[in-house]
Amino acid sequence: MMETRWAYLIHLLGWTLPLILFQTVVLVRHYKERSGAVLRAVLVPAFIIGIYLAVADHLAISTGIWNFGEGLHLGIYLGLVPLEEVLFFLLTSVLVSLGLALFTGLVELLTKKEARAS
Repeated sequence: MMETRWAYLIHLLGWTLPLILFQTVVLVRHYKERSGAVLRAVLVPAFIIGIYLAVADHLAISTGIWNFGEGLHLGIYLGLVPLEEVLFFLLTSVLVSLGLALFTGLVELLTKKEARAS
């Protein structure tokens, strides 16, 4: 199955979804009642950036800068961009955005801990 048109999608979801789930669980546990607002603040820009990157990819494909081999993806396109590539941009943006929110939470936690210690 890894040399079929499902390979890209299987690999993409296999490495991103467990990390996104882990990040979301940690984020919700840290931010508690604010987690809904934090997720909205994180996910909207992530999706905007993901769409921006997919549009840039569409332009690169349309000008012949690169292309994707036939039979290596499902054959579903958004513009000229394979669905899996669009998902890659969206999921990667979500991973980075959730990571930044978690990093911000960690800095906040360490700052409070330092303030209590002094």
